[in-house]
Amino acid sequence: MLNPQKIRKDFPILRRRINNYPLIYFDNAATTQKPKQVIAAIEGFYENHNANVHRAVHTLSQEASELYENAHEEVANFISANDMEEIIFVRGTTEAINLVAYAWGLRNLKSDDEVIVSLMEHHSNIVPWELLSKIGKFKIKYVNVNNDGTFNYEDFENKISKKTKIVCVSHVSNVSGVVNNVKTLAEVTHEHGALILVDGAQSVPHLPVNVKDSDVDFLAFSGHKMLGPTGIGVLYGKHEILEMMEPFQGGGEMIREVSFNSKLQRCSITWNDLPWKFEAGTPNIAGGIGLMEAVKYLRRIGMENIKRHECVLTEYAMQHLQKLPKAKIYGPREASAKCGIIPFGIGGLGSHDIALFLDNYGVMVRSGFHCAQPLHQIFKLQSSVRVSFYIYNIREEIDRFIEALKEIEQI
Repeated sequence: MLNPQKIRKDFPILRRRINNYPLIYFDNAATTQKPKQVIAAIEGFYENHNANVHRAVHTLSQEASELYENAHEEVANFISANDMEEIIFVRGTTEAINLVAYAWGLRNLKSDDEVIVSLMEHHSNIVPWELLSKIGKFKIKYVNVNNDGTFNYEDFENKISKKTKIVCVSHVSNVSGVVNNVKTLAEVTHEHGALILVDGAQSVPHLPVNVKDSDVDFLAFSGHKMLGPTGIGVLYGKHEILEMMEPFQGGGEMIREVSFNSKLQRCSITWNDLPWKFEAGTPNIAGGIGLMEAVKYLRRIGMENIKRHECVLTEYAMQHLQKLPKAKIYGPREASAKCGIIPFGIGGLGSHDIALFLDNYGVMVRSGFHCAQPLHQIFKLQSSVRVSFYIYNIREEIDRFIEALKEIEQI
């Protein structure tokens, strides 16, 4: 088991006080705090190795290039990809999904085709497909969610067909914390000759993820939700699929050669090798190095330990929330079915009111619809409050959170 008290010493921000109370950070599904090791890695790059990558023979460029490539290797090992060529660095989960939508979908989805999307998705896995459908004229089929927020596997099997070209689904819901069986979904998807894109923004930071075992075709996730800096994320794609795809953006780095034909007045272009073919322009080098350090930090702790720690906290918090007369938990009540996320409400109060009240006691939570309005419609909610846990959270923080909620109920 991990030692959260020891881990907390690595996070400078946890020494802050908010409104004269010790900071309690329960908004980890939105972004996580950064350990001093990640901060030092970014600072060390800028102080000692700062240069552009893959563009010069001088020492600094060679050092920066090696660090940046090592970051790809570290991430590949973390999710059990075959090699670094399957790891594309992007700005985050949103850009990763858009990359698939436009680099693969724009060229492969026709008017008779269908795309399957679940109703528990973050808007980042809905909006790109809706935008693209206006160009490609393909049909989007939405898979229903059960009343408790769980994925409706029966509806999925009823809606998938030979017309389906890609299935887009979250591994873990960012609202309810429900964990979907993506391995089973991948099996059914492949039986119908389609591809599967998994939003791993809420799973990769919290669970052991093995892309070879689950056999997903694409996996998108963000660095800032797993101790890394903002502005860096990952798209994993199977080598053979990435090879056949056209680039998402054009510019430097993603090309091998550009030659001008004076007779035709055109340039002929050959693409660079993977993964650089999809990383146009100067990349977020420092972000990649920060993400590498974050991955190393998580691997030292162990993803199974992280999963267990969050499950214990989730169960503890839900037990106490259920005892509050006016509190209502949305989604499954079993901690084992969730991944460190609890959405709830207090009767008679709006979610922002609850969040502001908790802020007075130094407790940071998320309020609103969490970029997932369709799922809130299923719950028949305008909004909800969301608490989400991570490696540095402890039971004593949950106790203070519950005491604050008791005061809200009394008021």
